[in-house]
Amino acid sequence: QVQLVESGGGLVQPGGSLRLSCAASGSISSISVMGWYRQAPGKQRELVAHITSAGSTNFAGSVKGRFTVSRDNAKNTVYLQMNSLKPEDTAVYYCNALLRTQPSATIRNYWGQGTQVTVSS
Repeated sequence: QVQLVESGGGLVQPGGSLRLSCAASGSISSISVMGWYRQAPGKQRELVAHITSAGSTNFAGSVKGRFTVSRDNAKNTVYLQMNSLKPEDTAVYYCNALLRTQPSATIRNYWGQGTQVTVSS
């Protein structure tokens, strides 16, 4: 089985920073993409950022220049550094990974349980 465990959410004032971490564990052969999605109340889940095993990144337009995503392949861990946070960044943030559990297995999509980020004064 595969587990994605997030940490680092919380309450922060506008303009502040938070760093989210997500560690993947279990039966993992390789991880192609790791990333972060978020879902605000009443809204659909949306991509925030992702990073490939080679280090290529992609960001939602609303977070470009404020958020960075990085990855430690040896630890199967992805990080989201969030700076200059705004109230509209308030959401549950979900870790996501596309991975194989065995070399010949199909790539499957896995999710973490989510961590709340609240930006408020």
